[in-house]
Amino acid sequence: MKNYKYIGLLLISIGLASCDVNNELDPIEGEVQPQVSVNANNLDFSKYVAVGASFTGGFTDGALFIKAQENSFPKTLATKFKLAGGGEFNQPLMSDNIGGFVVGGIAAQPPRLYFNGVGPTRLMALPKTILGARASGTSFNNFGIPGAKSFHLTFPGYATLNPYFGRMASSVGATVLGDAMAQNPTFFTLSEVGGNDVLSFATSGGSGVDQSPSAGNPTGNLDPSTYGGNDITNPLVFDNVFRGMVTAMTSGGAKGVIATVPDITLLPYFTTVPFNPVPLDAATATAVNAAYAQYNGGIQQAFGALVAGGAMTQAAADAEVAKRTISFAAGQNAVVIVDEDLTDLGAINPAFAALPQLRQTTADDLLVLPSSSFIGTLADPSNPATVNGVGVPLADQWVLTSTELASVQAATEAYNATITDVASSNDNVALIDLNAILREAANGIRFDRYTMTTSLVTGGLVSLDGIHLTGRGYALMANRILGAIDAKFGSNFTVATDGLAKADDFPTNYSPALR
Repeated sequence: MKNYKYIGLLLISIGLASCDVNNELDPIEGEVQPQVSVNANNLDFSKYVAVGASFTGGFTDGALFIKAQENSFPKTLATKFKLAGGGEFNQPLMSDNIGGFVVGGIAAQPPRLYFNGVGPTRLMALPKTILGARASGTSFNNFGIPGAKSFHLTFPGYATLNPYFGRMASSVGATVLGDAMAQNPTFFTLSEVGGNDVLSFATSGGSGVDQSPSAGNPTGNLDPSTYGGNDITNPLVFDNVFRGMVTAMTSGGAKGVIATVPDITLLPYFTTVPFNPVPLDAATATAVNAAYAQYNGGIQQAFGALVAGGAMTQAAADAEVAKRTISFAAGQNAVVIVDEDLTDLGAINPAFAALPQLRQTTADDLLVLPSSSFIGTLADPSNPATVNGVGVPLADQWVLTSTELASVQAATEAYNATITDVASSNDNVALIDLNAILREAANGIRFDRYTMTTSLVTGGLVSLDGIHLTGRGYALMANRILGAIDAKFGSNFTVATDGLAKADDFPTNYSPALR
């Protein structure tokens, strides 16, 4: 069989250096606008503390680095809070603009991504931030910990497990929440808590376990110490942790903003690669179908036997056969995947144990972004019939199936039910609906003179890693938070002079020369 290399999804016109279009016209002289001072309406911003995960930290382009931290949404908020009596805002800055960690002269975590004119690629540089070394400073306001799940934020000793918290923790046995509370915050943000509780499951193609309640287990697994790294956090665990955190943060009279969890499956990490990325000509499609003829025949035989034996109805069998039949044609084709949620024929009848659980992707499945460079490669370089995604089925890690997607969305909805309930029952907190904002951005969201979308590279909202926001995206997030503060507490950031961040002050990408 011919080796049809997967055609790159990220091809951008050579020479494209930015996703912004700057059509500047000569300014038109107009009336001088009156200056409007910020009115905090008695909000106390003297000690602002931000708690969360990677968004709060300013993570972008696959890494954390100084410039990104300086463009984080909490830093932008702190700048605006200063107009209303806000205090200093200290962050555990990385040692460079390369990103990643180094240990023993070897990169322990990779540097940031940059756009090379074709697609995202890693910066060819060695990080300067030493793994295990403490960040400069003794008191911090930004507790945005990349990778942290909800229950990690209250887990004693998390500093030994997460190098980002390890750089700033007050002690080995400290908790993120405890260290944040030790700052005696007068105002706080609690953002994207719950995002990582489903993210690792999704990015791994659903290779973890959904620990949520189910028909067979009404409470699910309530012990997060037994969870695997890619498991979905039980919503009951999330509910207990999140409510406890908000209670603690507001216990001293502090006010703050809490945020819903966005539907991560709307991010370009999951939407860039189409379900049918394989281009074949008629001759190659015929050859591939011939290779799968024995498998297709075996499926039909197996389900026919199950119907004859009374183990399955004809309608159910027909549906299974249609779902599992592999068929290619000239043009764009869906890839072949292993789907562990398909009926295990061997468990029903050992005679069919040799039949794998294969099918082709549909529009309801999401291929993860890294699959773009894997689909179409050869599993065996000496055998042209071993094209990954065609002759060789894709493993679980490359695709989030419709069943796995449903688990992610159900957990996200449950987390958001808790968050919105907390917001509605606590007068000290405002709510920003990040989930609604991301849905809005899927069709284009306006920020000053730009319309930003969730498209990878060109959209302007989401960074090159396909998950985290750009500097401009974080600035938009800061403005939406300021709007939520105005709506809840009667301040006037949204109408005050310089009360909001300006899009042109924040980048959508960083130069590879920035080190």
